[in-house]
Amino acid sequence: MRGVTPGAEPDAGSDNDADSPSRDPDQAASSAAGPSTMGAETAGQAGDGVPPEAGPTASPDDAKGSAGQEAASGSAGSAGSAGSRTARRKPPARRNRGARFIRELVILIAIALVIAVVIKTYAIQAFFIPSGSMENTLEINDRVLVNKIVYDTRSIHRGDIVVFNGDGSWDPGTPLPANSNFVEKFFSGFASMFGFGHPGDILIKRVIGLPGDTVACCDAQGRVTVNGIPLNEQSYLYPGDVPSEQRFNIVVQPGRLWVMGDNRSISDDSRDHEGDPGGGTIPENAVIGRAFVIIWPPSRWRILPIPATFEQPNLNSSSAAGPAGNAATATLLSARLEPSSPALPLSLGFAVAIPVSWLQRRVRRRAVRHRAAKRDVRP
Repeated sequence: MRGVTPGAEPDAGSDNDADSPSRDPDQAASSAAGPSTMGAETAGQAGDGVPPEAGPTASPDDAKGSAGQEAASGSAGSAGSAGSRTARRKPPARRNRGARFIRELVILIAIALVIAVVIKTYAIQAFFIPSGSMENTLEINDRVLVNKIVYDTRSIHRGDIVVFNGDGSWDPGTPLPANSNFVEKFFSGFASMFGFGHPGDILIKRVIGLPGDTVACCDAQGRVTVNGIPLNEQSYLYPGDVPSEQRFNIVVQPGRLWVMGDNRSISDDSRDHEGDPGGGTIPENAVIGRAFVIIWPPSRWRILPIPATFEQPNLNSSSAAGPAGNAATATLLSARLEPSSPALPLSLGFAVAIPVSWLQRRVRRRAVRHRAAKRDVRP
């Protein structure tokens, strides 16, 4: 039939055409309008998704607006879904806050403990004075700090107050202390901090003679001499004490030290161990460190300097010594030391660990933010 374009048969075969044997005059007119009108009408109906009888044909502007709305709604939907995915990736703060706090607390305690053991084992340790053999320089119940690294930078000096292990020299029944390596010292220090292990026979005395020195007592004025040079010891001896009531004359062998207490009348020191291995001297490698400050009680706080009498330049020249002898004294005190409580090294450990933990926490948070930013910009 003239006026009907190919492809119009589906419309012609619709339910409306099947039910109605005769066409409306308006429908006939629209059929006569030609293929272009029918094509436009069909395209408009397909684009809007509306059946032919739903309403008038949409204009091109309306079609453009509809397409724009669909694009905008599609992009908004995509953005919304992306935002929801990002929100789902973020862990709930409240759920993870407690676990994060516990983890950081455990890390802080572990770091503080390691630092405390390192400080105590290799750097500084506090000791408690239990007897009066070093009075009045050190009194009973004083706490002193001992520098363990000072002799890695300089040699032992006359006049130094040293803490040492008497095993194998003044306590012949026990073996000499072994030279432990770094790891063994660490684990030994860790054990001793909590009361385990064998700390040794720890004592504290003043160094009077170095290797090669001739130490004797006494000259015509009753003074101890080192290489023939008398020592003026009134500044540190216990008031009223004499330098020594015992006579002795000894040449200090290489690698050993002659040590004495400041309260000479009651001090169990090198004079009373001349029959022990080393003739009363102690090995240099038995020295743990130098006591350099009293930290407790606060009224006793002071630095422990080397007395001026040991600064005499002539002490380094050897000389003949006086007569030898030996005598016993009653009620001798050895000033065996007790390690102080681990409170000080632990306090120092926490003082160092807190800023270290804070710094690593900041670095970790910055790394997390950096990774999150990279994920957000990833297509």
